[in-house]
Amino acid sequence: MKQGNQSMVTEFILIGFSSFPDLQVPLFVVFSIMYLAILAGNILIIVTIRRDSSLHIPMYFFLAMLSTSETCYTFTAVPNMLVNLLKEKATISFIGCTFQMYTFFGFAMTNCLLLVVMGYDRYVCICKPLHYPVLMNQRLCTKLVVFSATSGFLLSVLETYFIFSLPFCGPNKIQHFFCDLAPLLQLACARNYVGEIVIFLFSFLVVVFSFLLIILSYILILTTILKIPTAEGKRKAFSTCASHLIVVVVHFGCASIIYLRPQSKYTLKEDTFISVTYTLVTPLLNPVVYSLRNKDVQIALKKSLGRSTRARKL
Repeated sequence: MKQGNQSMVTEFILIGFSSFPDLQVPLFVVFSIMYLAILAGNILIIVTIRRDSSLHIPMYFFLAMLSTSETCYTFTAVPNMLVNLLKEKATISFIGCTFQMYTFFGFAMTNCLLLVVMGYDRYVCICKPLHYPVLMNQRLCTKLVVFSATSGFLLSVLETYFIFSLPFCGPNKIQHFFCDLAPLLQLACARNYVGEIVIFLFSFLVVVFSFLLIILSYILILTTILKIPTAEGKRKAFSTCASHLIVVVVHFGCASIIYLRPQSKYTLKEDTFISVTYTLVTPLLNPVVYSLRNKDVQIALKKSLGRSTRARKL
């Protein structure tokens, strides 16, 4: 195909849930409720951690950063998806699609790295409790968060570059509700096999390597917990890790299904609904799990709500 024909695509059509026309309005209602719950839950966690001095420790500092990143992560795709559910024809400009992919993957990779940092924090807390205040000081915690965000967005720049350096010269219908890797690769007029290998390696590096680091942390944590003489001590030590483990399993499970497999396995219906899991369910799981399972957060929430109730009465 001639080079002159390779700049034809100026916008993309997002197919999204148009294959399920009877479900679009019900899905809009359900997804809107879920999105509002994500915003309310994560903002509540951030505000609670900020206001309660008893939560000013590394574990909750990282949780607040994860909640902030999750909120921004959903903002990159969900509001646009909700609007498109009510539109007859959902479109996004070429530049808009580029920016959406860049921010979506930037925050997604930041989330992965923050989960690794949280795993390391639990390892230091349980395996090296006497050195914990020194090792996990505020300066190091801030550096770890900055490193997670910087690395996440640098990797996102590279992935986005390799995708949008491909020529898009004909079909412009994205078989998804946002600009994602697999459906965009299907639309490209030419294949860049080196680029695809690089994209896969980046995805593998972030998803698998991050997960392996977390697993390593928990192997060391488990070894230490088993040495604790009392059952109560073991239960208390493990309870500080349970919430993080649940979020890790769901987060990395969904990411592996979508990004660590051959592109030929991509199917619209299956992947659309799997994508809902990591764009809506996983971010919703974070505040739900940490508020229901974590006693410190529960106590802080009750204190915060109690103060708000007394203030209204006065």
